[in-house]
Amino acid sequence: MNTFGRILRLSSFGESHGAAVGGMIDGFPAGVPIDMDLLQTDLRNRRPSQKVGSGRQESDRIEILSGVHQGKSTGTPIGFIIRNQDAHSADYQALEQMFRPSHADDTYFRKYGIRDAQGGGRASARETVVRVVGGAFAKMLLYTQDVQVNAYTLSIGNISIPDGSSISVAEAPSFASRCPHKATDLAIQKLLKETREQKDSVGGVVSCIVTGIPAGWGEPAYDKLSARLAYAMMGINAARGFEIGCGFEASRMKGSQHNDRWRSDGTTEENLCGGVRGGISTGEPLYFRVAFKPIPSIAQEQDLLGEDGKLHRMEISGRHDVCCVPRAVSVVEAMTALCVADFMLLARCSKR
Repeated sequence: MNTFGRILRLSSFGESHGAAVGGMIDGFPAGVPIDMDLLQTDLRNRRPSQKVGSGRQESDRIEILSGVHQGKSTGTPIGFIIRNQDAHSADYQALEQMFRPSHADDTYFRKYGIRDAQGGGRASARETVVRVVGGAFAKMLLYTQDVQVNAYTLSIGNISIPDGSSISVAEAPSFASRCPHKATDLAIQKLLKETREQKDSVGGVVSCIVTGIPAGWGEPAYDKLSARLAYAMMGINAARGFEIGCGFEASRMKGSQHNDRWRSDGTTEENLCGGVRGGISTGEPLYFRVAFKPIPSIAQEQDLLGEDGKLHRMEISGRHDVCCVPRAVSVVEAMTALCVADFMLLARCSKR
C-alpha cells in the first residue's frame, strides 16, 4: 500500500537513492489558494538541522506537475516530484548482502525476494518528504476552516520540557531540536552532541496540538478520529508508540480523576480526553504524543546478519541523524493534517 486517505488521498513513489521521490494528491477540492512559501517552509523544516542533523543536504525543491493553475487548485490530481541530489550510494556498497539490526532490510527481502540496499531504499525516511508535501497541501485546505496543526519536540532521551512550562508551539521550527523551550532545547543539543561523540543514537517524543476542529468529525465505531490518527502516526518511520489525551497515564487514574468535568458551555475543565470522545471530535483542542525509537544506524561496530546466514562484525557507514525526532516533528504535523483534512471532507459528504 502506497496510498493514505479515503477522500483526500496521497500516493507516493521513489527510493532514498533513486532519481527522485514524488507523489500524487487526489480528492483535493478546486479553488483552494496554494501557498508555495508555506510548502517550501515545511520542506525546509523537515531537513536536518546543521547543529543536530545528518550530513545529507538535499535542496528539496518541489516541482508541481499538475493540479495547480494561477495559484489555485484545479480539482484534478496534484502531481509533484522532488529530485534527489545529494545521495552517496557508494556508502552502502558493503551492505548489499548484509541485514542491519533493527532495520527493515531482512523483512523487506523476505517479503519481496529483492531489495535496494542503498539508504534503505523504499523503507528509508527519505520517503517522508512526500508526506510533508501532502501535509502542506492539507494544511492549506484546513486553513479555509481555521484549523491549525502544530507539532513540536516534547522530549529527547531523558530530557523533557518541564511540566507547567509556558511555550509557543508555533515557534518550534526556530529551535534546532524543534523544542520550543529554550533551556530544554539547549540541553537537548548538548545531549545530541555527546551522543554523536559516543557513536550512538537516542529516541524521543513528539507532541502535536490541533486547534479549530469543530465537534462531530470522526465515527463512533471502526473509523474513530483517534484510531485514524494512531494509524497515521504508527505508519511513520521509527514510530513506536501513540497516546492521546492522558494516554497511558489514564491507566493509573481512577474514574473520579479521569472524568472530564463539564462547563455550562459544553466544554470541559481539563480536556483530559484530548479532544476526542467516542471517536468523535469534541470541538476542544486535540492533542496527542508519538514516541520514536533511536535510529539503528550507529557508527559503533555491530553484528550484521549476512545473506549467507553468518554474523559479520562491521561498522555502518553513511550519513545518519543521531536522533530522528527533530525531523519527525514535520512528518507528524503533515500526517496529522492529512488525516484531519480527510475527516473534514468526510464531514462535508455526510451533510449532503
